[in-house]
Amino acid sequence: MRSLAVASPLPPAAAAVAARRRPRAASSFGREVGSQCWKYDLGQDRSLGGSLRPVSRKFAQTTFDKFAQTSSAISVEQDEVNTYLPKGDMWSVHKFGGTCMGTPQRIQSVADIVLGDSSERKLVIVSAMSKVTDMMYNLVHKAQSRDDSYTISLEEIFEKHMAAAKDLLDGEDLARFLSQLHSDVSNLRAMLRAIYIAGHATESFSDFVVGHGELWSAQMLSYAIKKSGAPCSWMDTREVLVVKPSGSNQVDPDYLESEKRLKKWFSRQPADIVVATGFIATTAENIPTTLKRDGSDFSAAIIGSLVRARQVTIWTDVDGVFSADPRKVSEAVILSTLSYQEAWEMSYFGANVLHPRTIIPVMKDNIPIVIRNMFNISAPGTMICRQPTNDNGDLDACVKSFATIDNLALVNVEGTGMAGVPGTSSAIFSAVKDVGANVIMISQASSEHSICFAVPEQEVAAVSAALHVRFREALAAGRLSKVEVINGCSILAAVGLRMASTPGVSAILFDALAKANINVRAIAQGCSEYNITVVLKQEDCVRALRAVHSRFFLSKTTLAVGIIGPGLIGGTLLNQLKDQASVLKENMNIDLRVIGITGSSRMLLSDTGIDLTQWKELLRKEGEPADLANFVRHLSDNHVFPNKVLVDCTADTSVASHYYDWLKKGIHVITPNKKANSGPLDRYLKLRTLQRASYTHYFYEATVGAGLPIISTLRGLLETGDKILRIEGIFSGTLSYIFNNFEGTKTFSNVVAEAKEAGYTEPDPRDDLSGTDVARKVIILARESGLRLELSNIPVKSLVPEALASCSSADEFMQKLPSFDEDWAKQRSEAEAAGEVLRYVGVVDAVNKEGQVELRRYKKDHPFAQLSGSDNIIAFTTSRYKEQPLIVRGPGAGAEVTAGGVFCDILRLASYLGAPS
Repeated sequence: MRSLAVASPLPPAAAAVAARRRPRAASSFGREVGSQCWKYDLGQDRSLGGSLRPVSRKFAQTTFDKFAQTSSAISVEQDEVNTYLPKGDMWSVHKFGGTCMGTPQRIQSVADIVLGDSSERKLVIVSAMSKVTDMMYNLVHKAQSRDDSYTISLEEIFEKHMAAAKDLLDGEDLARFLSQLHSDVSNLRAMLRAIYIAGHATESFSDFVVGHGELWSAQMLSYAIKKSGAPCSWMDTREVLVVKPSGSNQVDPDYLESEKRLKKWFSRQPADIVVATGFIATTAENIPTTLKRDGSDFSAAIIGSLVRARQVTIWTDVDGVFSADPRKVSEAVILSTLSYQEAWEMSYFGANVLHPRTIIPVMKDNIPIVIRNMFNISAPGTMICRQPTNDNGDLDACVKSFATIDNLALVNVEGTGMAGVPGTSSAIFSAVKDVGANVIMISQASSEHSICFAVPEQEVAAVSAALHVRFREALAAGRLSKVEVINGCSILAAVGLRMASTPGVSAILFDALAKANINVRAIAQGCSEYNITVVLKQEDCVRALRAVHSRFFLSKTTLAVGIIGPGLIGGTLLNQLKDQASVLKENMNIDLRVIGITGSSRMLLSDTGIDLTQWKELLRKEGEPADLANFVRHLSDNHVFPNKVLVDCTADTSVASHYYDWLKKGIHVITPNKKANSGPLDRYLKLRTLQRASYTHYFYEATVGAGLPIISTLRGLLETGDKILRIEGIFSGTLSYIFNNFEGTKTFSNVVAEAKEAGYTEPDPRDDLSGTDVARKVIILARESGLRLELSNIPVKSLVPEALASCSSADEFMQKLPSFDEDWAKQRSEAEAAGEVLRYVGVVDAVNKEGQVELRRYKKDHPFAQLSGSDNIIAFTTSRYKEQPLIVRGPGAGAEVTAGGVFCDILRLASYLGAPS
């Protein structure tokens, strides 16, 4: 019986391999577990397992020393005759990840790609087959947890690779591979049995186990390439790559020793194609180790540097590096080029680009890295090189990409006693280091009054406790006021080499965040200006990412829309949105998504957008009971879209009363509903103050003049310094139609009936004839002009005969209205005799700070007498337009023009949010 005494991290299987190479090598080695050393006795057949028994520490150490000397002799006993290693552009390096090596068919595709490369020499770095590394780690975990099922899991791994080899290879190559696979699995079974009995595995034991996935995939690929007739060697990079532990679960390559070993390896096995294992390496003491998780990229970069390769190509399952995570930003674009620094920053901030340390080896030799998609070879990919030269230098090209890190906490240390006190920062971060926490970002006020930094959320409790202990006296004395923890944070980083010394980048970034109503908790920017980092609430992270990406990459300005009131105006608006959606996307980069429609009884909700071609049917069949609070919550809680707007197409006072709360939530509001702006003055002023103090927009152009630009014209006059003297106009399309047609032999009641039949009036014409609607428009314009008037301050001449005001229904009113035709005929005759016409007008007298609504007579050559149909007309008399008023005229009633006015406000909002004008 032979035995292995475990005295160091060197795995039993490694000793067995060495013993086969050197018959006189030690046949046992020791391992210390706790305070006890153990000896593992192997049976005659290593696949049968063995037994573990305790031995003395001295025996274990002596045995290990003998083995170490022997294995060291093995490593240095090389052929010294020829150590020439060709270097330079003749080499191209390819790295294929686990997904690329996931099946026999994919391994064959990898072989075809390698054979299709016209480079003189090729070095191919491979990962284990997909999921195998996780399976190997799970083996170790089960074994040291004394879970017997590790034997079943090992058998599954064996079967997976045996099946792949049988599908891929044949003949002598298949037999050779299966023989090696059987041998390796037998050794692993013995080692895992030892781990199982000891209940413990060191890091190097674990590394040795998990590295087998790469050994097997490299061998299979090399045989697949040989099968095509091309000479090919495979390399166990533990014979070449030498690394030194550097703390924090990282290793540093020993380039000099690695190059020396690579030369010796190549002198024994020169080949034009070399398939090498990624991820695994060895220490200077020849103990197997790894380059840690996702280290195959790092392996490729190191080997590429050693041979001074022309290029390192990282093959993956995406077309290249995206400008943002495409799972969060559907409009993310593939970047054609990145600088080394940009790729470095992106990988640090969590972007799925490369292993964070991959850049270092190739950067010093100016070797470009190309990220390509194995499953879409036609895609050119993304090149990472010293300095991309194809950027056009404009502002949008300054920011290359955006990355995010979630599940962070912000720690804020604050106090007046920190200012000017040397060593405070050192003490803070020394305490953080002592608990092993990783500081992601640091920000300090120039006054030194506070320092804040971000750490992973799972580490913040330990950090907070350590800081409270370290600064107990300072907190008690008041020199520090608090150590505050803010949970639920994310980091958003904008990365770009050209941000340096380019004015306006930060301004645009923060403007985009502000317009999406996103609050920034902390900011950091290094003097190199490669990145700008902001900390914000995690719940806002995706919305923030979409908002800033949209601004810099001119992707579609996406606006989530909630429609309240799908009646005449709201329904017309929905149809207009449906008809124009594709044009807006193509020509204006505006993507309008209606994610909610609610009426008084039913509502329809969607997370990504309602199909507007069948919204009526969907509302009827799939709608749920209407609940305005839930409707607003659905819009507010949607984190997919950065910008949200509620469009109130009702005339409901209770709906209008919610505008303030919606704006406060960061939801924009657009409406033709006049109730909010003509309601109580204090509520109106509060609403406007909030709107002006934030980046949340409140548009209501259609409250006056339907689709006519009345509000915007008035604002333009005021904002350019003009002074309003008087606003006079025919504001009601209904009343305009009635008096435009009240001529000849027509009676007043007949004209009202015609207007009602044509749909110009409300269901009850008294709502129009009362003049209240005109009064509301007068109040809105008066308040826009700076007058603080209440609706009750406006005298209104009602056109409803006093005797008919109490009619119980509209039908009753219409039946009794003809009895007053004679009075109306008399007023018309008197006006005609004087060469005048009757017009119902509203007036804002800014000089006297008053308003009124009444029936007036105008000469037939007056602009107000020239109207037809339901046209509105408004005359602005100002300091600039004193002699000749500024007149706005056009259709002022009807669902089409009113919905069109609301639509214009939606597009105006999109423009404010970054859509091209």
